[in-house]
Amino acid sequence: MTDAIRFLKGHGTENDFVLLPDPDGVLGQPTPELVRALCDRRAGLGADGVMRVVRTAATDDPAAVAARGQAEWFMDYHNADGSTSEMCGNGVRVFAEHLRREGAVDATAPLPIATRGGVRTLTWTEGRFTVDMGTPEVTDAPTWVTANGGRWTARTISMGNPHAVALVDDLADAGALTEQPGYDAAVYPDGVNAEFVVRVGPHHVAMRVHERGSGETRSCGTGACAVMVASALADGNGPGSTYVVDVPGGRLEVTWTEDGRTLLTGPAVLVAEGYWFA
Repeated sequence: MTDAIRFLKGHGTENDFVLLPDPDGVLGQPTPELVRALCDRRAGLGADGVMRVVRTAATDDPAAVAARGQAEWFMDYHNADGSTSEMCGNGVRVFAEHLRREGAVDATAPLPIATRGGVRTLTWTEGRFTVDMGTPEVTDAPTWVTANGGRWTARTISMGNPHAVALVDDLADAGALTEQPGYDAAVYPDGVNAEFVVRVGPHHVAMRVHERGSGETRSCGTGACAVMVASALADGNGPGSTYVVDVPGGRLEVTWTEDGRTLLTGPAVLVAEGYWFA
């Protein structure tokens, strides 16, 4: 690492990130210590995660290597606690907005981005990105989550990362969500993102989320997709449905297409740029 590291700060529905531009792989993968320092909301820049922006040809991460020929850019994503993560639906939109603003990509064409959860393709229309989040993996066997003294049946949905989605009577029932909700470690040996959901109206839900490795966040893109799929199934709907998903930081739209893919649409905002002095 150099003494001064260029960074950008951005958010997608207030799920916020520090971006480290590293197109040619000079910086290398950020250490867990650096990630934690950047994400510290008192002594650092403050963020839910860190994304290194690097070309697939300039890193030896297995996911990037596998995506060479499909995607030029790799989202090297790290949770606030320094651990790596497979994917971030809000983060990948902010990642793409940075590339668009830099003039590094053609914003009028579909943009494939490599992630540890697979290649995600984005399209940009009128200031919002739509991300093809792939096909959700639905586990029919029910499991459970606990929080604030309550226990709820949950449905397991994988969006490249694991989610436990629980329908609740009131979002406040989950409490402060300062600690990781309880879950069945046999079902989720690597931890899980836990979503608590209420119905707002037809094809309209609201959610809160505790993200594995980051705590409660203002929004979660993969979580919104998991919530949409779980809610649609609970409502007797299926592919071919669109839901509005309200998160504490704003509003997202998720479509479960007829061919079984999920499309996530929402904003991406860059708010600051500068240098971090290590």
